[in-house]
Amino acid sequence: MRAETENLVDEIKQAISLLRRHFDWDEAIKRLDYLNMRAEDAALWNDPQEAQKLMRERQTLEENIAAIKALSQALEDNIGLIELGEEEGDESVVQEAEAAIRSLRGEIAARQVETLLSGEADGNDTYLEVHAGAGGTESQDWASMLLRMYTRWAERRGMKVEVLEVHDGEEAGIKSATLLVRGRNAYGWLKTESGVHRLVRISPFDSNARRHTSFASVWVYPVIDESIEIDIPESDVRIDTYRASGAGGQHVNTTDSAVRITHIPTGIVVQCQKERSQHKNRATAWDMLRSRLYEEELKKREEAASATEATKTDIGWGHQIRSYVLQPYQLVKDLRTGVENTSPQSVLDGDLDAFMEASLSQRIEEGTSLAIADLD
Repeated sequence: MRAETENLVDEIKQAISLLRRHFDWDEAIKRLDYLNMRAEDAALWNDPQEAQKLMRERQTLEENIAAIKALSQALEDNIGLIELGEEEGDESVVQEAEAAIRSLRGEIAARQVETLLSGEADGNDTYLEVHAGAGGTESQDWASMLLRMYTRWAERRGMKVEVLEVHDGEEAGIKSATLLVRGRNAYGWLKTESGVHRLVRISPFDSNARRHTSFASVWVYPVIDESIEIDIPESDVRIDTYRASGAGGQHVNTTDSAVRITHIPTGIVVQCQKERSQHKNRATAWDMLRSRLYEEELKKREEAASATEATKTDIGWGHQIRSYVLQPYQLVKDLRTGVENTSPQSVLDGDLDAFMEASLSQRIEEGTSLAIADLD
């Protein structure tokens, strides 16, 4: 085996060992055995909420254990192929196995980032809001591009996306929209995207083909289950109904089915127009408000744990986090981590993992992870 490959194999073995240690491998195996036994007990479903919680934990353990086993097996298989190729003098087999081992390093790096998602709500589904900034049609078009970008990212990861509300722009794009993203660690990944996103391009709406700068903001907050108590006195809220906008048939356009709830003490506003039933939209809006208030509490705890003022601004609403330049050159740059991509189109098609991974790693390094369960 070539020295370069031997070094890479040693690096991967050490990384797998660290993953097992972080995952507390022996305890995880025991815990999965216990959960499998509980899952076979029909009485478990007498408490549906507890049963669903158990099944989610079981699925996460199964996925993590299977992933680490698969990485270990793939490494051993390719080591064997290299040895076989060298014995038989088949260089093509050796090169193919070496390429497979190099790709394993990338898979392990991604798995290591997954271990950073240990915050209180990281495993939850999430809401994601996009709001156009000042600038009319330009910013509204940019907001719609961001909405598509996050939808594509979620679909790449096998997540499900529901559009809860959309306010269309007058000429193009959207004024605002809210997505519900369902999938493993949806909030843990997307929480890194909250902030202001800046676009520089030649405007398709400017007949003089001038360069324009547009802004849109993104806000991400986790879906919370009923085990988390959020008390919201009705006297603290104002509930408005209005006609839903966009496609949806005669009912949507003529009935005040959409619901907007304003939390007066904080000024937080949530709205939903997904369903034709005002009752269902109201229930969803209440869930969204509970989640927003919970996210505010998470943010306060994170800020309290922050070691530097600079880090506090990174997580603050209204802070510019990323710049997307389409003209005069092509570059997407994250202003928090310095990560760059010279293919803006791939980023706008959902290639966001490098930005998210770097931001997660930075949070851990600076002691600002949302792993706040042990904080007072």
